[in-house]
Amino acid sequence: MMKKKSIPASKPFLILFLCQIISALDVPLDSKLLEELSQPPTITHQSPKDYIVDPRENIVIQCEAKGKPPPSFSWTRNGTHFDIDKDAQVTMKPNSGTLVINIMNGGKAEAYEGVYQCTARNERGAAISNNIVIRPSRSPLWTKEKLEPHQVREGDSLVLHCRPPVGLPPPIIFWMDNAFQRLPQSERVSQGLNGDLYFSNVQPEDTREDYICYARFNHTQTIQQKQPISVKVFSMDSLNDTIAANLSDTDIYGAKPVTERQPVLLTPTGSTSTKVELRGNVLLLECIAAGLPTPVIRWIKEGGELPANRTFFENFKKTLKIIDVSEADSGNYKCIARNTMGSVHHVISVTVKAAPYWITAPRNLVLSPGEDGTLICRANGNPKPSISWLANGVPIAIAPEDPSRKVDGDTIIFSHVQERSSAVYQCNASNEYGYLLANAFVNVLAEPPRILTPANKLYQVIADSPALLDCAYFGSPKPEIEWFKGVKGSILRGNEYVFHDNGTLEIPVAQKDSTGTYTCVARNELGKIQNEVHLEIKDPTMIIKQPEYKVVQRYGQVSFECIIKHDSTLLPTVIWLKDNDELPDDERFLVGKDNLTIMNVTDKDDGTYTCIVNTTLDSVSASAVLTVVAAPPTPAIIYARPNPPFDLELTGQLERTIDLSWIPGDENNSPITHFVIEYEDGLHEPGVWHYQTEVPGTQTTVQLKLSPYVNYSFRVVAVNKIGRSQPSEPSEQYLTKSASPDENPANVQGIGSEPDNLVITWESLKGFQSNGPGLQYKVSWRQKDVDDEWTSVIVANVSKYIVSGTPTFVPYEIKVQALNDLGYAPEPSEVIGHSGEDLPMVAPGNVQVHVINSTLAKVHWDPVPLKTVRGHLQGYKVYYWKVQSLSRRSRRHVEKKILTFRGNKTFGMLPGLEPYSSYKLNVRVVNGKGEGPASPDKVFKTPEGVPSSPSYLKITNPTLDSLTLEWGSPTHPNGVLTSYILKFQPINNTHELGPLVEIRIPANESSLILKNLNYSTRYKFYFNAQTSVGSGSQITEEAVTIMDEAMASRQVDIATQGWFIGLMCAVALLILILLIVCFIRRNKGGKYPVKEKEDAHADPEIQPMKEDDGTFGEYRSLESDAEDHKPLKKGSRTPSDRTVKKEDSDDSLVDYGEGVNGQFNEDGSFIGQYSGKKEKEPAEGNESSEAPSPVNAMNSFV
Repeated sequence: MMKKKSIPASKPFLILFLCQIISALDVPLDSKLLEELSQPPTITHQSPKDYIVDPRENIVIQCEAKGKPPPSFSWTRNGTHFDIDKDAQVTMKPNSGTLVINIMNGGKAEAYEGVYQCTARNERGAAISNNIVIRPSRSPLWTKEKLEPHQVREGDSLVLHCRPPVGLPPPIIFWMDNAFQRLPQSERVSQGLNGDLYFSNVQPEDTREDYICYARFNHTQTIQQKQPISVKVFSMDSLNDTIAANLSDTDIYGAKPVTERQPVLLTPTGSTSTKVELRGNVLLLECIAAGLPTPVIRWIKEGGELPANRTFFENFKKTLKIIDVSEADSGNYKCIARNTMGSVHHVISVTVKAAPYWITAPRNLVLSPGEDGTLICRANGNPKPSISWLANGVPIAIAPEDPSRKVDGDTIIFSHVQERSSAVYQCNASNEYGYLLANAFVNVLAEPPRILTPANKLYQVIADSPALLDCAYFGSPKPEIEWFKGVKGSILRGNEYVFHDNGTLEIPVAQKDSTGTYTCVARNELGKIQNEVHLEIKDPTMIIKQPEYKVVQRYGQVSFECIIKHDSTLLPTVIWLKDNDELPDDERFLVGKDNLTIMNVTDKDDGTYTCIVNTTLDSVSASAVLTVVAAPPTPAIIYARPNPPFDLELTGQLERTIDLSWIPGDENNSPITHFVIEYEDGLHEPGVWHYQTEVPGTQTTVQLKLSPYVNYSFRVVAVNKIGRSQPSEPSEQYLTKSASPDENPANVQGIGSEPDNLVITWESLKGFQSNGPGLQYKVSWRQKDVDDEWTSVIVANVSKYIVSGTPTFVPYEIKVQALNDLGYAPEPSEVIGHSGEDLPMVAPGNVQVHVINSTLAKVHWDPVPLKTVRGHLQGYKVYYWKVQSLSRRSRRHVEKKILTFRGNKTFGMLPGLEPYSSYKLNVRVVNGKGEGPASPDKVFKTPEGVPSSPSYLKITNPTLDSLTLEWGSPTHPNGVLTSYILKFQPINNTHELGPLVEIRIPANESSLILKNLNYSTRYKFYFNAQTSVGSGSQITEEAVTIMDEAMASRQVDIATQGWFIGLMCAVALLILILLIVCFIRRNKGGKYPVKEKEDAHADPEIQPMKEDDGTFGEYRSLESDAEDHKPLKKGSRTPSDRTVKKEDSDDSLVDYGEGVNGQFNEDGSFIGQYSGKKEKEPAEGNESSEAPSPVNAMNSFV
């Protein structure tokens, strides 16, 4: 089986020349010719149309062009001439039109924002660039906003809005947590195209306080972070438990369980929407649905199929992505959200528009005087683009007249052109979605003929193959080409030759007699030129003995022959391939001059082998197949584990040694590597075999060491590479004689469990370690450095002995010795133990406190004498607590805090103190038994610090030119307030801030009327308190003055209308009657309609809570008890008048890693806070209120 193919080298040359014919330019790409010919400018490189620059780096606006003579460059900016010589920050690169605007040495990128256009001009015309729009990139900061925590019921949907700042280019949005880890997303939780985070249904695990939206601005390599968003999910179980605790036994209660519900679309809203996308762009359609269980999204195209190979689904199929859209992709796309409860759908009507795109772009035109030509500019788009022409950058309607030129829509027709007709024409195709601009020159030249093919070029061709002789030329008018053979030969004509338009002479079948010299002559009315080339015909390369099909047995040898014949002037190379790939890198493959030999053939050598012969002009190949067959079968070798040894024999019995011998079993074709000897103690552990030793596989006897008082049996296991044999049959039993113990118990310890005892423990000896019957232990002890004599006692085979009546915590020397009926073990080693510990006797003295700052103090003490510790010194504990705040002069609940300092330290730091407060502390020593007495309480005071932010800032009564500000004092003044600082500034419609105004307000004030403000203007306010130490953290708020007096009067008029006052009185009367009825029915134990409605809906946000439930409802803080002893009413709501409040916080060690969040009363119980349903923030400058629920109203009565 074989095959042969021949590839004449002349065919590639034919293909090359035909390509030149098809794609030939009017002016050949010959560098020498281009240097000599005049040519209008051509833009070769320019910056993109929409050019966003980094405001921190120099701006480089590129404009490169070529032409003969070299063009000069000029620029326009925003439609007018841009004189770069008058701007020291702007330079133009030499021999180029590229502008460099120096930003890094004082320039501002914003000052150079605009539309730029470059013009390249020489004596033959002017080319222009696109309009290049320069815009500096922007990465603005996030506008500060008040983010209310989201409190959501389990199973409800939720949307966390990102609303990133508007940047240039737009930022990339992603959600992360405080640890900079991306938040996990799924079919249930995912990010939308607008950056918002959508929850189809919330679960308890969604509760966290660090949902953070990040905006990455790639152009400036910056990332902006939104303030963290808190989400609290209330599970139904916890709600029911809390509701049950607040209702009587006769009430029916219970929040609804998490109920399944059919899908509802979160985005887009409604049943239909529209989408416009541009041709060639990526179409992104999105549907995100709420529902329980989590809905599944499916996409279809009405009346058609989604385009294959261009359709992708992203974001858990919530986003449909179609790449490279065209007009055919217009239509209605339907997304269907479905779960077990039902489905919902949304139809998006997609319209694909198109910016202009080329059908036929104008091409450069080179004409000779008197010739005709056309420039064609055809473009398409949706809507259809309009075509306009310019000549040398000027609209053609106002350009200088040219009698040879006629404009016909998208075509310019030239007739009988002259050299003065040379120019650069611009075609502009534009619609509402963009534009295309193309430069094409008309170059009128009068040039004598030139032949560009090198003189005396040699062509070599294989016989019977085509020969292509090149005669590249140029001239204007276009020259005529003639070919001659020989010095005095006649002109070549006839069917045996083919004359191509680019001057090439083709001899379709070259023979030996085609060899010779050929002359090409080019002539036009301006002159004549000729050039000679030479042609040689070579013999073809042939394989005269080809490789043949071979069959060989595995592990045999095979050879393939490949004998060739070739032209004597050509040098051949021979390459062997296997299955059209290189031969394996294996020394078994031997390549000779005329053959390939394969040694020790394997199954992998099966395949097709090809011999390829290459010369510089041609290539031939031949192939043959090799089939590898199996060698004659040989008996298979079976490998297995060895057979077990047998005939075990015991000899040479002595008291402590014995000899064991055996006969090995069959190896089963795998040599035995070693033997394992095991023993059984029939006296102490019958039936349990233990490892004794192992010997090499060549050894069949071994001397074994024995222990006294053991009834031995032995067995042997053989091991080879396959595995272990079965154990041999056990040997005969051998009982060794008894002896006194050889060793004593290990791990002897002495530790007291009471102040007056010493507990001595040890590890008992194992059975075969006893060496004989009657195992006992001799326990001895004496007080170290006090007793000279040992006290001893002999105990049974146990592991503990207790010595009573010892002094407290003194060292003892201890030893434990084994003995049996035959005697004692060797003398044991001694260990040191201690009798029991007792509580320390004295407190640390000389306690001193050094206050470092308002939140940190350092405490020192003298160490107690070690004798008084009465145990192992573990360290010191410092108890400290806040007595009172020096600014409020009111006591509060005592919450003691403890810090432990290990070892014999004599100082420690007290973190987390509150400024301007009085504290007490004491110090206690600690041992293994517990704490000693406390040192006398030490009083110290912390200095003033900066205050916390004001508790709220409320802006009311907006008028045409004034606003009223009210505020609350800081929750933690941390000192004596000296004043308040108010700063404010206006904000325009683009969120830019105006000048900042600062006002200092006395500390005893709580309101201020700001006058002389601008009408209908938004202001941003920054408010903070000051002590003598400095300013505290600020609170911010925004408000708007009203638009005009007419609007203000309308707002006042409606409130003074009689009908409005009557309506409000009627509503108030109805509410009062309802509350009285509810109160009466409640006292009678009955139910009122509102109560029944609440039970039916089981809204956890409005259920009343018991006073002692620390999970829901507001609570009485211990600090407020100390101040006014007035309980707070339950059911109160957050004010809706734009009040900003700070949560109170008690003493905490959170910042030092050992604190506990929350608040504690005097007995250590936790006091939580639940703030019911949060109200939405009202519209800017207006106030709103929420009607109280009947439950809350009832709580205010009870």
